[in-house]
Amino acid sequence: MSQRLANKRVLVTNANDFMGAPTIEVFEEEGAEVIADYSNLVDNGAASALIEATGHVDVLVINLAAPSYGGIPTHELNDENFAECFDVMVYPLHRLTRAVLPQMIERKAGKIVVYGSASALKGMKTLAAYSAARGAQVSYVQSVGIEIAPQNIQMNLIAQNYVENPDYYPHELTSQESFKSSLKRQVPLGRLATSREDAQLAAFLASNESDFFVGQAIPFAGGWVQR
Repeated sequence: MSQRLANKRVLVTNANDFMGAPTIEVFEEEGAEVIADYSNLVDNGAASALIEATGHVDVLVINLAAPSYGGIPTHELNDENFAECFDVMVYPLHRLTRAVLPQMIERKAGKIVVYGSASALKGMKTLAAYSAARGAQVSYVQSVGIEIAPQNIQMNLIAQNYVENPDYYPHELTSQESFKSSLKRQVPLGRLATSREDAQLAAFLASNESDFFVGQAIPFAGGWVQR
């Protein structure tokens, strides 16, 4: 059986959070050599140091998660909370991309896969800071994606929601009948996606099979949002 990521050197950021662990599992099954990074990428200089230390990167998986500050009305959302979402999800996205692009441009080959959120595609109340940062990720990927496409580098984003995760959807929540009813009402498929399904989409975007995808924000939310 062929492995779609054989001979690919893949760097996964924030490997202990968000989609890190399932991505590593699926990518290794697909034959990738995975470099899992667990460092804090908030500090300026951290991203460039990581890329320099890693060396050759065929695929960069930008996996960044942050507190949503959900439930806080916008008029009560302070500057620190708002800024933190950008500090964690937007600035590292640019710094990582900026650092890895020179080597990919030189080789005229590379993939950048970003785990984002469907909250960037559909309005949700009391999520202003989180949604704004996730929206910035989408716009960034769209812009950079078309800029680097002529260099045979593809950058795309998975706009996800309703994906199994113990932090977002702990058992004490998913076991409640009210949650199950809400899930069936909100999501046409009526269930959460498995993290493995999500990681398999990322593996496709990291493979040579996705060469014609450029600057896309691909909804992965069971029909909760369509675009």
